[in-house]
Amino acid sequence: MSRNEFESQLFYLKRRQFSSSDHLITALPVIISTCLYGSCKSARLKRRCLDAPLSCDDELRMVEGTDAPLRNISTGNRGSKHLSFPWVVTLLSSVLITTIIVDVLGNLLVIVSVFRNRKLRKAGNAFVVSLAVADLVVAIYPYPLVLTAIFHDRWIAGDIHCQISGFLMGLSVIGSIFNITGIAINRYCYICHSLKYDKLFSNKNTVCYVVLVWVLTILAIVPNWFVESLQYDPRVYSCTFAQSVSSLYTITVVVVHFILPIGIVTYCYLRIWILVIQVRKRVKPDSRPKIKPHDLRNFLTMFVVFVLFAVCWAPLNFIGLAVAIHPRLGQAIPEWLFTASYFMAYFNSCLNGVIYGVLNHNFRKEYKRIILAIFKFNC
Repeated sequence: MSRNEFESQLFYLKRRQFSSSDHLITALPVIISTCLYGSCKSARLKRRCLDAPLSCDDELRMVEGTDAPLRNISTGNRGSKHLSFPWVVTLLSSVLITTIIVDVLGNLLVIVSVFRNRKLRKAGNAFVVSLAVADLVVAIYPYPLVLTAIFHDRWIAGDIHCQISGFLMGLSVIGSIFNITGIAINRYCYICHSLKYDKLFSNKNTVCYVVLVWVLTILAIVPNWFVESLQYDPRVYSCTFAQSVSSLYTITVVVVHFILPIGIVTYCYLRIWILVIQVRKRVKPDSRPKIKPHDLRNFLTMFVVFVLFAVCWAPLNFIGLAVAIHPRLGQAIPEWLFTASYFMAYFNSCLNGVIYGVLNHNFRKEYKRIILAIFKFNC
């Protein structure tokens, strides 16, 4: 019996109610032969999937009677197999839940602290508040959607939410690196060009700089809609930037959104470190400005924020750059490494509030006041 005959008879049997034993006896040979054929087909598919799991995963699911999950991106890598290891799902969901909770609480504390404490209401901390907003955005909307995708092993929120989620994730990461760049330039001007600082970073100018950061951030993320690069990736359960859409565009994104800002920040902090070393060693003491201890602590705090951002986001950006330059590397990069690089980048959004509390005395003191005030109010 041919394949078409099997499938047509199976289609007929599925829609027919057998009310007598005669009908059942008549249909029995067809049922047996169809099941045998289906079993053979499923076995062949499983053997073929060992060689090319991504290409036949959805076909195998259909044969076995399950619904294939939504997949908007084909990367050429292996398909998502995370649910075969429950501990992986537990680990990823635990990391993301922790990130969301610490992100929301930590960045809210940062924002409230700056507005409550007069000592923290400085021009440089305008970028700190802006950075906290950028980190807060992903914890409120995209991360909870990623969490639901992890639990369901597919994207269930629909295409509109997928596009919005991808847009907000891009807005957050680009806004973060641009704000970190603004902080570095602010610290550089404050320590290395202290005589010009008050003029360069007046209250009015600082507000303009923060607005400029977000305008540049929006302009940087808008092209993603035109190249249709915001897609669902089942390996990371996220609607995110698809590195496989265009090699040239991926290289441009990594250079403009990561390498160039990192280079600017590195230059600023390197000049500050050189000045700190010269002051400590008393090189040209008359011509060098004095660095106050609290200014040095503030610089170290922001330097740690920068280092952790670079460490958390570098693996993902360099993987994207390597695949864009040599597309064949996409097959060689392990899926666990790609997934780990994404979730390490996600985890970075919850670190800044903790760093301020640990390294900055004013923030730590204000955190305590806010927490005590909340407990007193509840009591």
